[in-house]
Amino acid sequence: MSISAKLKLRNQDLCELCNAETATVEYTVSPKNDDSIENQVAICETCLKAMDAEDADFHWRCLEGSIWNPEPSVQALSYRILNKYKEKDWANNLINSVDLDENIQQWALSAFEVPDVHKDAFGNILESGDNVVLTQLLNVKGTSFSASKGTVVKKIKLVHDNTEQIEGKINDQTIVILTKFVKKSL
Repeated sequence: MSISAKLKLRNQDLCELCNAETATVEYTVSPKNDDSIENQVAICETCLKAMDAEDADFHWRCLEGSIWNPEPSVQALSYRILNKYKEKDWANNLINSVDLDENIQQWALSAFEVPDVHKDAFGNILESGDNVVLTQLLNVKGTSFSASKGTVVKKIKLVHDNTEQIEGKINDQTIVILTKFVKKSL
């Protein structure tokens, strides 16, 4: 993969992580896209291979320099790699010694986020807009009715901070329903 002239120039054609070898890869730091060099880091083949290696912490001592790079993308990638080795004293000390902008830390740690996955009582993945069927009688708190087994709840909404709950309308009232009491309608 060729590297853009601007990206090469940014670090005088050297890898922005190890600063030792010629940069040969234009690496985009996810979840951002490659439409701007502000989202990219020029890296060498050695660093690229070390990113996929299980135990390459010996190589990543070079991050002691790159974490201080003024480019946010280099900081984010360095911080992300350091977090992979945070149980090692050298990496943990480096993480604790640097004071990165909160947005850069969030960008770096976004690679470790697990998306909310809501599943019904049978393990089917639920998405906003799905229709579900109640698998048992539910007493609806704060109302004067119960929702019987077999009731269809249309166009559910996921509760994003709790994978065990969804929202749906029954009798024109929006209620919270536990996912363990529903089956996705196919």
